[in-house]
Amino acid sequence: MREFTAIVSECVADGGRYQIVLDRTAFFPEGGGQYADTGWLEEIPSSAPESVPPDNARQSVLKEKAHSMNMQKSTHRIRVLDVRESGGKIRHITDRPAAEGSPVAGRIDWTGRFMKMQQHTGEHIVSGLVHRRFGYDNVGFHLGSVDCTMDFNGGITKEELREIEVQANEAVAKNLEIQVSYPSKEESRALNYRSKIEIEGQIRIVTVPGYDVCACCAPHVARTGEIGMIKLTNVQRYKGGARVTMLCGFRALDDYEKKLSSVKHICAALCAKEDEVSEAVDHLKEENGQLKQRLAEQQRKMLKYKAQEADVQGDAACLFEPELDGEAPRLLMNLVLERGHVLCAVFCGNAQGGWRYVIGSKSLDMRKLSREMNAAFKGRGGGKPEMAQGALEGNEEELKQWLREKCEI
Repeated sequence: MREFTAIVSECVADGGRYQIVLDRTAFFPEGGGQYADTGWLEEIPSSAPESVPPDNARQSVLKEKAHSMNMQKSTHRIRVLDVRESGGKIRHITDRPAAEGSPVAGRIDWTGRFMKMQQHTGEHIVSGLVHRRFGYDNVGFHLGSVDCTMDFNGGITKEELREIEVQANEAVAKNLEIQVSYPSKEESRALNYRSKIEIEGQIRIVTVPGYDVCACCAPHVARTGEIGMIKLTNVQRYKGGARVTMLCGFRALDDYEKKLSSVKHICAALCAKEDEVSEAVDHLKEENGQLKQRLAEQQRKMLKYKAQEADVQGDAACLFEPELDGEAPRLLMNLVLERGHVLCAVFCGNAQGGWRYVIGSKSLDMRKLSREMNAAFKGRGGGKPEMAQGALEGNEEELKQWLREKCEI
């Protein structure tokens, strides 16, 4: 059911929103791991009869009125943002109020609803297959805005997951009819079905013939063929068991399109065929590693040259090297200390944007010196007795003079 008519039973303010209760609804509230429907309520104009016949006759009058409006956007449209169940009532969270006792036409956002039904029915098939093969229970199900996850109380390997995926898609290809039943208490006692909780009162059973029998309150597709592709994208260890991530139907199609686009882009950049992209990336990674190694060797040679040629007088060496990053400042500092200097500070950056520093000594406590320097130059950072690092402000001459005075050199 995508559209329906109803009468507003209650409407109360809820912060900046409203809670509307109808005498009947096709909106599904959040439950069973599936989040709520969204959509619209359309107020039927006051030209409708003030008193309409009850039940079927009433609905016929309202339906005719709703169709005459053609559900077009108007000042009468109310957005349904969320739907919750509490106190035995279905509460529609809306952006506008509706008058109690007034007739409305409801319309579900069917694109979103159908996508959720695809995921949820796919989850039943996968959970049923896992339960039949391993005996594991589904102890958690979350249908999120991007994908859905299933938590099982036992481990599943990637190879086993692939086998489950093939069997799940075989169920889709069979186009089986999804069966919904409401067994009596006597019938339910004799029925072997999956359920994460103890259920009181009437039980609703959703059956995928040959694959799963499960107690579930949520809406599902009519036949397995409507699910489309079932793609199990990941399995990971989770709370002593396994968490499986799944995409079904149009979500799986969207995911394939994004990944195909990425592969084509990578292939074009690497001048490789699509079925050779993995090998091309491995080759690029290996090439990049070799270049990094050569660059590191060249940098070490360059730093040795800098340390030897640095114009440093006295025991306190203070070097300003705007272009250095990564481990290079620390390496340069150690090379300068090897020349016999008591202290070496290397500053990277500039006076306008601030300096990153590393400072070291083989005889002085750099923790104390770093704290004092940070206080003097609006800095932050710390380290060990032999080396400290951080960031601060100031110009070259101020920093040089401060270090000379502090070290009494």
